[in-house]
Amino acid sequence: MYLSYFGLTENPFSLTPDPRFLFMSQRHREALAHLLFGMGDKGGFVLLTGEVGTGKTTLCRSLLEQVPEGVEVALVLNPKQSSLELVASICDELKVSYPTPTESLKTLIDRLNRHLLELHAKGQRTVLIIDEAQNLSIDVLEQVRLLTNLETNTQKLLQILLIGQPELKSMMAKPELRQLGQRITARYHLTPLSPEETAAYIEHRLEVAGCKRPLFTRGTLRLIHRLSNGIPRLINTICDRALLGAYGRKNTLVNKTLARRAAGEVMGNKALIRSPGLTGWLLALLLLVVLGAGWFYSQHPKSGQWWAKWQRNIEEPTKKPAGRVAEGTVEKRSRTLDALFYGEKTGTRMQDAFHSLLRYWGLPYPAVSGKSVCEWAPSVGYRCYSGRGNWTSLKHLNRPALLELVDDRGHRHFVTAVEIKDQEVILDFGESRLTLPKKELDPFWFGDFTLIWKPPPIKSAILKIGDSGPDVRWLKAQLNRIEGVNDLSGSDTGEKAVFDDILETRVMNFQRSCAVEADGIVGEQTLIQLTKPEHETSSSALNRETL
Repeated sequence: MYLSYFGLTENPFSLTPDPRFLFMSQRHREALAHLLFGMGDKGGFVLLTGEVGTGKTTLCRSLLEQVPEGVEVALVLNPKQSSLELVASICDELKVSYPTPTESLKTLIDRLNRHLLELHAKGQRTVLIIDEAQNLSIDVLEQVRLLTNLETNTQKLLQILLIGQPELKSMMAKPELRQLGQRITARYHLTPLSPEETAAYIEHRLEVAGCKRPLFTRGTLRLIHRLSNGIPRLINTICDRALLGAYGRKNTLVNKTLARRAAGEVMGNKALIRSPGLTGWLLALLLLVVLGAGWFYSQHPKSGQWWAKWQRNIEEPTKKPAGRVAEGTVEKRSRTLDALFYGEKTGTRMQDAFHSLLRYWGLPYPAVSGKSVCEWAPSVGYRCYSGRGNWTSLKHLNRPALLELVDDRGHRHFVTAVEIKDQEVILDFGESRLTLPKKELDPFWFGDFTLIWKPPPIKSAILKIGDSGPDVRWLKAQLNRIEGVNDLSGSDTGEKAVFDDILETRVMNFQRSCAVEADGIVGEQTLIQLTKPEHETSSSALNRETL
């Protein structure tokens, strides 16, 4: 929702374990080194533990991208199984065939042992990775130990990496598992991030997501570390919710207030909304004020009226003045906005705004009964696009746009923005224009807009890797025009115009330059950007200084 507003190409704080976002702190580097050691020919049995959300699964995904040559991996993500089910899962991962259904553990282990010996004869190794291993029962852990007995005279046939929460360490310390504990060749416990690492972690993820400027103040970064205790998963959820809050309030930076509110919502602890230390000082100060006021009243009987008034102000809620309330302050409308919202000279109905918008495309307002403008537009070769963004995203779209404003009474108003300057926006009302500072419109515009665009002469609604034909050739021609490239393959037949990896990379680079999500798929937003005219005119679209 907030990606285009902050200029991001993807969600920087997604909870999916994407290795591209892996932040290699000193602790994570050491943990990954232990896992890689477990995959090596000298490895054997490696144990990695860490608190919930510290990045163990992401490390595991990163490890899978670095599997050495000649290593076959079996990954078990759901270890809450019986011994029979676990060995069957390992066989499935390694593509070992066995009779089904089977209730014989011996049959499975014999088949598995034969497969491992065949791989060993080819000079290959096999590694078993069990994630969330704290869910293994004592019986299944004992079966894991027995799997380490699969060996030749000189080498273990199965190397094992157990990854789990701190409870796994406690389990391994139990007397009944001492034989398994003695076989562990390397252990590592992954701890949370330090304050400095937390700040670097957040900045790293923002950078991977295409952010080119700071979105959190330094004080906010320190607060997020305190609220999350340096646990990456909590950092992600707090930052994600805080960015959403900043987007909703049209803030360009996340401050401490937004971070505390986000932590309270995410962690379900309302005490996080305010700093405990600050709350204590405020309560102490309030107590001193009350005691001081009581002493003053006892020494000055004539001040009874003042005391009674002070009590009434506490007991009765203060009436809020008219205006838009944001972050505890009252934002008053300017006289210009009052005239815009409630004056007679400028109309802010949706119909009036669409009249102005259509005029820029040389289109009449439709007189079709029962159809909206956007339902009618395809019949004359145009389309509507509705979205949510900010002034920057509108400038990228480079077209006049209908904006939806909401005043402090909750009434909706519609205006057509035709030009954006550094600090001002020009609105068109058909017979007149109005220039307003962005900061005056910001409290009433929540990013909702609609624009009209002319779709290209292609049949496909989307273009993606693997597609071919005339539509792909059109896409290449558009990118060549934008990039200033002379393509000598213009005479290729449709079959030769293929959406390959190279074209996907070009599309993603173009999407990033336009603040569109860089997914390599040419959808509506990308088509709008690709069809921007090279030279705009005042009678149709607008020049480069305008939308």
